[in-house]
Amino acid sequence: MPNLLIELFSEEIPARMQARAAEDLKKRMTDGLVEAGLTYAGAAAFSTPRRLALAVDGLLAESPTTREERKGPRVDAPEKAIEGFLRGAGVARDQLEIRDEKKGQVYFATITRPGRPAAAIVAEVLEAVIRDFPWPKSMRWGSGSLRWVRPLHSILCILTDDAGEAHVVPMDVDGIAAGNTTEGHRFMGSGRFAVTGFDDYQTRLKRDRVILDAAERADHIWQEATNLAFAQGLQVVEDRGLLAEVAGLVEWPVVLMGEIGDAFLGLPPEVLQTSMKEHQKFFSVKNPKTGRIEKFITVANRETADHGATILAGNQKVLAARLSDAKFFWENDLRIAKEQGLEAWTDRLSNVTFQHQLGSQRDRINRIAALAREIAPMVGADADMAAQAARVAKADLSSEMVYEFPELQGLMGRYYAEAAGLPTEVAAACEDHYSPLGPSDEVPAAPVSVAVALADKLDTLTGFWAIDEKPTGSKDPYALRRAALGIIRIVLNNGLRLHLDRFVDGQLVRHKIALNRAKASPDEIDTLEEVLDEIADHGVFGAAFRAVMDKLNEAKDAPDIGDGSLLRTVGHLVPDLSTDLLAFFHDRLKVHLRDQGLRHDVIDACLAMDGGDDLTLVVARAEALGAFLQTDDGENLLQGFKRANNILTQAEEKDGVEYSFGADVKYAETDEEKALFAALDAAEARIGPAMQGENYAEAMGAMADMRAPIDAFFDAVQVNADNAVVRRNRLNLLARIRGICLQVADLTRIEG
Repeated sequence: MPNLLIELFSEEIPARMQARAAEDLKKRMTDGLVEAGLTYAGAAAFSTPRRLALAVDGLLAESPTTREERKGPRVDAPEKAIEGFLRGAGVARDQLEIRDEKKGQVYFATITRPGRPAAAIVAEVLEAVIRDFPWPKSMRWGSGSLRWVRPLHSILCILTDDAGEAHVVPMDVDGIAAGNTTEGHRFMGSGRFAVTGFDDYQTRLKRDRVILDAAERADHIWQEATNLAFAQGLQVVEDRGLLAEVAGLVEWPVVLMGEIGDAFLGLPPEVLQTSMKEHQKFFSVKNPKTGRIEKFITVANRETADHGATILAGNQKVLAARLSDAKFFWENDLRIAKEQGLEAWTDRLSNVTFQHQLGSQRDRINRIAALAREIAPMVGADADMAAQAARVAKADLSSEMVYEFPELQGLMGRYYAEAAGLPTEVAAACEDHYSPLGPSDEVPAAPVSVAVALADKLDTLTGFWAIDEKPTGSKDPYALRRAALGIIRIVLNNGLRLHLDRFVDGQLVRHKIALNRAKASPDEIDTLEEVLDEIADHGVFGAAFRAVMDKLNEAKDAPDIGDGSLLRTVGHLVPDLSTDLLAFFHDRLKVHLRDQGLRHDVIDACLAMDGGDDLTLVVARAEALGAFLQTDDGENLLQGFKRANNILTQAEEKDGVEYSFGADVKYAETDEEKALFAALDAAEARIGPAMQGENYAEAMGAMADMRAPIDAFFDAVQVNADNAVVRRNRLNLLARIRGICLQVADLTRIEG
C-alpha cells in the first residue's frame, strides 16, 4: 500500500492560523479520499511558518470497482420517465433488465464504476482542497485566481510504493505544478532538495534547520528557556498561549535570554509581562524570591556567529523604548492617583459611552454604586465601603496605562487605589470585580469585592434586557452569558443566600428611569424612584408597584396613571423582563450544574418550586434530590409517584373533577391502604417542617420511608374499585401521595 506525502509551501503563515489549517488539510483530504473510495491506515498533519504538510499511511493503490443495482420505473411507464432513468443511471436501454414484481414488470439497471488509480484521485481531491481552503483571511496575487493565506510557492505531492520508490502525483494548480522537492530554512537551508517519503522528508528538513512538528518546537523552546533561567536561579513565567504562538513564528528556534534595564525593574511585574508579551512576544523571567521580573526570553529563528549577541542587543534596544513608554504611563498615572484621587478619572468617564442607550460609563458607575450598597448587607460587606469601591472600580479605564494595555484593567485600578490611600478592601474590589471572566478564573471571596462584582454584572444584564438586546443563538456580543455564569459562580462558591428577583427588579426600574428621564414628567420619575424605595421594603416589583399605585389612587395631585402612562407601561414591562431574565439565569445554571454531573431534569424539578431566584437553595435541593434518585428507594418511589400521578390524571380527565382532598382512613378496606394512610401522615409531618427548615436530608429520608407502603399498596389494591365511594377515597389517597411528593420537587419533570 502506498504512502502519501503532501506539502504546501508558501510565504509565512500567521501563527494563529497554523494549527487549525493543518487540521483542516488533514480532514478535508482524508474525507475526500474516503468518499472517492480510498481508505487509509493513518494520517498526521504538520505546520511550520512556511508550510503545511500531511502524511497519509497505508493508502489503497486504487479505488475498488463498485457495482450498484438501481430499480427503475415499470415497463409500461411513460417514455419520458424511462429516458430520465436511463440518463440518471448512465446506461442504454439494451442494458436494462426486466424483472417481475408484485405490481408488474420493472426495469433494473446494473451500474458498474471501475476503480481509479490513487494518483488520479489524490490530484483531484487535493486541487479541490487547495482551491476551497477555509482560511480566515486569504489573498490573491499575480494574475491567477487562486486565493491562499500568503503566496503559494510550491506543491510537493508524492506517493511512495512498498519498494520505497516515490512517484510524483501529476497535477497543476494555477501554474504551480506538483513535484517531489521542497526547501529548508529560509536563511540556513541549502536550497531545494528532493524527498522520497515522509521519514526522508522530516529528516532532510531537520538537517536543513527546520523542525516540522509544532509540538516538538514548543517543547524545545520551553526546555531551553527553563534551562537558561534555572542556571541563573530564575524562573520562566509560564504562558502556554505565548509558547504556542512563538512556536508558530520560527522553524528553527534559538532561545536567548536578555536583560531588562535597571530603570524599568520597578514597574509592576504585570506591566512588564504584558508589554513584553504583546509587543515583542518575549517570555518573562522572574526572581522566585522577590517575584520581580528581571530578565526576558526571546526566540530567534536562526543561529548566528556571535551566538545571538546582535539579536539580543537589537531586542533590548526596542524593549527599552517600549518600557520607557510604560514607565511614563505608570509614573504619570501614579502622580494623578496620589494628587487628585481616582475620582479625577471617574469624572472623565462621563464622556465615555458604555452603550448608546444605556448612557455613559459614569452613569453606569452610579447605578452600580447604588446596587452595590443594597447588596452589601446580604453578603456581609459594609454598605458605604461597597458603594465607595463601586464608584472607583472602573476609574482606571481613564488611565494611560489601561488605554495602552486594556487587558490590565482592574489590576491597575488596584495599584492606583493603593497609591491613593484607599482602604485595602476597596483596592481589592477594583481588581476583583471583573472576575470571573472564564470558567477557570477564581471567584471573588472578599465581601466588598463580591458586592461590587455582583452589582456590575447585574447592571449589565438588566441593562441589556431593558433595551431588548438579549443573546440570540450563538451570538452574544456583550458577553451576557458570561456575566450570568459569573453571578452564578459567585453566589454558589460563596454560599450566598440572595433573592435575585429583588435586585433584578430594582435595577430594571433604574434602567427604565434612565431611559425615560428626558421624555417623562418629573412626577412620573419621582414615582418610579418611590417604587425603588418600596422594592427595598417589599422585596419584589409587583408588591412595591401596587403599594405605590394605591397611594397615587388616593392622592389628589397624582401624575397620570392611565393605560398609556409611563407608570403603567413600566408596570407591565418589568415583571415580564424580570421573569425572562430569571429564566436566562436558570438556563445558565443548568449548563453549569450539568457540567458538575447533575441531571437537567432534576434541576428542572427543583426550579419549578418556590424560591427559584435563590440559586444556593435551588442547588441544595437539586443535589439532595439527585442523590436520593440514585438510590433504590428514590428510583422506586419515583415510579410509584408517576404511577399514582398517571392514574389520578386519567381519572380526573375522565370524571371531570379534581381529586385533591377527602381521603379518609375509615373507608380503607385493606391493611395496605391503612398502612399507606399511616405512612403518608408520618411523612407529611416530617417533610413540611424539613423543607421549611431546609433540612433536605430529613425530607429525603421521609420520602424514602414512603417507598415500601406505596409499593405494597399498588401490589395489593385496585384503585378503580367497583364501589364508587371506595374508588373516590383511593383516588384522593393518590392525590395525597402526589401532593406530599410535590412539596419536595416537581417530580413530574423527572424523566424515566
